[in-house]
Amino acid sequence: MRRFLRWISKPILSQSYSVARRRIDLGNQLQGAPIYAIGDVHGCLPELKSLEAAIAKDMHLSGRKGLVVLLGDYVNRGPASCQVIDYLIAPSEFGLTRLPLCGNHDDAFSRIIDAQFRGKTSFAMGADKTLLSYGLDMAYLQDLNKKDPDRTKDLLSDAIPLSHRDFLARLPISVKIGDILFVHAGIKPGVALEEQRDVDMLQIREPFLSRGPELESLLVIHGHTPNQIPIIGPNRIGVDTGAFFTGKLTAIKIDGMNSAYLSSR
Repeated sequence: MRRFLRWISKPILSQSYSVARRRIDLGNQLQGAPIYAIGDVHGCLPELKSLEAAIAKDMHLSGRKGLVVLLGDYVNRGPASCQVIDYLIAPSEFGLTRLPLCGNHDDAFSRIIDAQFRGKTSFAMGADKTLLSYGLDMAYLQDLNKKDPDRTKDLLSDAIPLSHRDFLARLPISVKIGDILFVHAGIKPGVALEEQRDVDMLQIREPFLSRGPELESLLVIHGHTPNQIPIIGPNRIGVDTGAFFTGKLTAIKIDGMNSAYLSSR
């Protein structure tokens, strides 16, 4: 398994970020291994650690290693965005093999950072709590940026490590394993995967929530739309349980034809 995901732990330190995000297709290479998909983290580090511990325990009890897919949104809303990224960049303390995907909040924050480095004003979308986790005050930065953009750029560069910027910029948008697509928000119903737009995969709700993927035999596992409990819809399962307001981060375990849920509490 690790040979397919070797790039995850090897940072590509670059200041040039591509607009289009990668889409991974592992085919049936993980056949027989359990897959765990974790919903939106949103700066909730204790919940992420607790859930990863539960996943590691489940693997130990079954005697079988598996892949952990994270469905995006590591930043914003919760208090510890910086610390969550630090945690995900480092090797798992539980020995888990992770594959983090991009969420709309991760993409937006990455674009905010990139815009500032290009001298454009772009502070929005709940970035205040994320910037605060890096020791930065958004109101101060906004005011400073009007007077001294270069100083703003320097503060961002000093506070947000290049490894964090690179992690956000190079997150893939989806991974397909067999007939299961893991993606942050969902896809546009009835549209072939190769024709799906990044914006839909990161942000869509309707008509996907009501209709599902509408692609033969495809099951979509996603986050993005929070509910108190995981939601099963037409050929889709949503596992975002709103960790930042419920205190519960959820993962679905898919093991062949069987599935189960694990929770941070």
